[in-house]
Amino acid sequence: MVMLLDTSVWIEFFQGAEKSKRVEDILKTEENFTSIITFAEVVNWCLKNNIQDKIKDYIEGIKNGSTILGLNEPIVILAGKINYERKRIEKDWGMMDSIILATAQIYNLKVLTKDSQFKDLPNVEIL
Repeated sequence: MVMLLDTSVWIEFFQGAEKSKRVEDILKTEENFTSIITFAEVVNWCLKNNIQDKIKDYIEGIKNGSTILGLNEPIVILAGKINYERKRIEKDWGMMDSIILATAQIYNLKVLTKDSQFKDLPNVEIL
């Protein structure tokens, strides 16, 4: 199944961390997608980690390595429903995660993430 790369996976890749090789392999050999929401999360992560100078390079890296999926009405409606349901199970679940999951479901993609809050969901692979 084709992957939707979660923000946590991109951060792992940019850090050159332990599992970045798996991400690199996907980027080189497999069709993959990323939600436009990831841009906002990466910018926020860069600012929190005082690496503002990397923002443009990281966004370009995502655009060059993945097909970007925008938001549309079916995604945001499904995200609202997912968020309502997931908050009942995972109190720290956020709307960004709901948008990522909804995007994957609408496009029939498997989510690749490092986020353990996704662990009990179908069509999710934890990196």
